[in-house]
Amino acid sequence: MMIGPCNATQTMIGFVRGARSALFTLCAVPTLLAAQAREPFAGLDAYVNRAIERFKVPGLAIAIVRNDSVIYARGYGLRDVGTGIPVDERTVFAIGSSSKAFTAAAVAQLVDEKKLELDAPVTRYIPSFQMYDPFVSRELTVRDLLSHRSGLARGELAWYGSDADRDELVRRIRFLTPSWSLRSQFGYQNLMYVAAGQVVATVSGISWDAFIASQIFAPLGMTSSSTTVRGIDAITNRATPHALDDSTRAVTVKWRNIDNAGAAGSINSNVVDMAQWVRLHLADGARDGKQIVSRRQVDEMRQPQTLIRIDSAARANNPYTHLTSYGLGWFVEDYRGRLLVHHGGNVDGFTALVGMLPEERFGVVILTNLNGTAIPTPLLRRVMDMQLGVTERDWVGEALVRQEQARTRAAAAARSAPARPTDAKPTLALSEYVGTFVDSLHGQMVVTEKNGGLHLAFGPNWQSPLEYWNADNFRVKFDTPVLPAFFIGFRVTPAGKVNELVADLVGVPVSFRRPLAPPRTPANATAPPSN
Repeated sequence: MMIGPCNATQTMIGFVRGARSALFTLCAVPTLLAAQAREPFAGLDAYVNRAIERFKVPGLAIAIVRNDSVIYARGYGLRDVGTGIPVDERTVFAIGSSSKAFTAAAVAQLVDEKKLELDAPVTRYIPSFQMYDPFVSRELTVRDLLSHRSGLARGELAWYGSDADRDELVRRIRFLTPSWSLRSQFGYQNLMYVAAGQVVATVSGISWDAFIASQIFAPLGMTSSSTTVRGIDAITNRATPHALDDSTRAVTVKWRNIDNAGAAGSINSNVVDMAQWVRLHLADGARDGKQIVSRRQVDEMRQPQTLIRIDSAARANNPYTHLTSYGLGWFVEDYRGRLLVHHGGNVDGFTALVGMLPEERFGVVILTNLNGTAIPTPLLRRVMDMQLGVTERDWVGEALVRQEQARTRAAAAARSAPARPTDAKPTLALSEYVGTFVDSLHGQMVVTEKNGGLHLAFGPNWQSPLEYWNADNFRVKFDTPVLPAFFIGFRVTPAGKVNELVADLVGVPVSFRRPLAPPRTPANATAPPSN
């Protein structure tokens, strides 16, 4: 099929639809049909451009789907603040945890094929799987993996920046102590999605990556999408990740390799591809007359599985949502009397959001190249309000007010925090703190002495000088915009020896201990006889 007219800059894009292949010719920049390039709602472009200016977002892309049509796809701003190259609708971004819905869909496909049961225990598919509590090991189901009700707090630094592969991460889950009882409350959990991805791999006989590529990307024609950062540098039209520095200026950061947590968030895509994903869901799992995921399983993904409490502040910020929950790979809530299904994503330098009003057969994809920006949610609400014919609220303006209030509170808290003593010194000589400290879940931290100070290495990616603070406590800041600075404290025995350090990892204290030294064999000892 040919779409034209085109000129010498045309690009060829092929994809597979079921067993048939089709080749499309699309014009490059602009690559869209005229109907897709027209602003679908009066004032939308001006609103988006003003929003990215106010939020200091370098670049953003948006796609809008109505019924079975992509009615709009456009880029705004820059791929990279250094090069000045603009974002377009085919610019590739990392989508972070918006990947989770793909994992849920992969599980759903295997359920459709009767190869897997949602309410079967995980141990049926991964016999070696263990949780900290033996009872939970026996009872935890595939549905629990997908609905954030395992009873575990995040444990993010077990995988983020780690060199542990997926099987090893699943093995280490047994060392993560629970924060709540099983199924008692919502607790966002990336490691459970890593485990879900390994269930997919075990049951299907191919890796999670290969399954997503062959069973979802290929039939939907998502030719620019991938599950890995390997080869990302070869993609010319890719966004550069950014973060805001202390002066609220956007600066570039590195693409982060989170392939080991693939099923939880490693997909890269653009809004044209992601619009095909939205089309699938708005069509209740069908594409071109073929049921990719059964309607029953699509309904299952949208069913509330785990209740999420809404506090008074959240209710005041959005009075149109009264109930919110997590389904399977999607957040599920009400919005202005309609069902809203959505999921965001954050990974170093990127923030994404996919949202749908299934009853309206309407969906939106928003991809940005700024770390942790709040812009997607107010933009999503604005676009959905435009579709519903109500525009009485300036969601972006309200979000900016809340953001500034949060910054003011943070600055006040920083001013009121106890000051670091200027003349304090560590209680021991620096050499006494040097050594290797190990935790079964997180691996090892290695403390060395460099240039008159201490230095910390945590796994293959995290390096930081240890900034002395007080007593036996030091401050750490890794080279990532995702993790805030945190403290480690050395534990000193009455004999004046350091045998442990406690790290405040993402708000959770974790103990790393020196490995016990093997017993020494006396030089004149006789070796035991061998059998």
